[in-house]
Amino acid sequence: MAGENDLPRIAVVGAGIFARTQYIPRLREIAHLVVLKAIWSRSQESAEAAAELARDFVPDVECKWGDAGLEEIMGDRSIMGVAVVLAGQVQVELSLKMLKAGKHVIQEKPASGSTTEAETALSVYNSFPNQLPYKPIWALAENYRFEPAFVESNKLMSDIGEMMNIQVIVEGSMNSSNPYFHSSWRRNFLGGFILDMGVHFIAGLRMLVGSEIATVSSISRHVDTALPPPDNICSLFQLENGCAGVLVFAVNSRSPKILWRVDGTKGTVQIERGIDSGKHGYQVLFTRENGQCQKTFYPFSGVHEELKAFVHDIMQVSKNGDHKAEPRSSYAEGARDVAVLEAMLESSTKQGAQVQVKKF
Repeated sequence: MAGENDLPRIAVVGAGIFARTQYIPRLREIAHLVVLKAIWSRSQESAEAAAELARDFVPDVECKWGDAGLEEIMGDRSIMGVAVVLAGQVQVELSLKMLKAGKHVIQEKPASGSTTEAETALSVYNSFPNQLPYKPIWALAENYRFEPAFVESNKLMSDIGEMMNIQVIVEGSMNSSNPYFHSSWRRNFLGGFILDMGVHFIAGLRMLVGSEIATVSSISRHVDTALPPPDNICSLFQLENGCAGVLVFAVNSRSPKILWRVDGTKGTVQIERGIDSGKHGYQVLFTRENGQCQKTFYPFSGVHEELKAFVHDIMQVSKNGDHKAEPRSSYAEGARDVAVLEAMLESSTKQGAQVQVKKF
């Protein structure tokens, strides 16, 4: 086992809900692989509060805040990677600053607020010189691509024959008891919760079917006035392989339900969120041609797995500048999720007219 001095050091930039409830606990789980050196927030108070949550596994974690704190992180040569966990409107700009400073970055989803922002960001990133001994990795944290339920279900797709149709049903639970309900940045984001939440469900769909979405036709509505518009969207989509499907998405529902279902000529694969033995995760139902149904439950572990992959990549690239980073984490993958939602929202402003999904 490597000693602490041999482990890569990273900083977490952001001390909001997701950083406190997911990043710090998941980094605790992989403390044998990576050292959390610093936590940054806009204010000293929030940085210190987040750092206290991590002191049981990194007693000397440093608190950074304000512009000076960001400069210190960028100038600290011992910090190899940075997790950017901030409001969607500012993540891209800050990620590019960190990358330019030579830091590997794992940025929380959504990749961007629009495809235009994503295209510009990728252009800037691609213009960076291949700094010796390596070019910094820009990973996009989309945990659905790392959930075992989607990884394993994708392997079953070859057993259901030709895809005939797809259903994605999202009946969310974004009400006043949800900690993200009062999040101001999501309320000021174009597309609101539809875009912020929706990238997860599109990522899951794309991961499951293994084919890109080519066109969409959608109708959106604003029903719950406690939520930013729109809060409901129904979309007909067609994959590049010709198969069609429907997405029905309500941001807040009285009976939450989230599932993906693919019907094939020789069987079906269905992934549904649920609880088993007190653990939250996904129930995968695989029905064969003979009618036999195989049930498997996979607890959530996507954030854990994506952080492990990022740490592995930054270690490997430090040894071999030609190392190819995990493709599921690529920024372009996150941009493709945004492109699908943007096309759906655009179609809904045109009374459901068909819209081509922008390619990345």
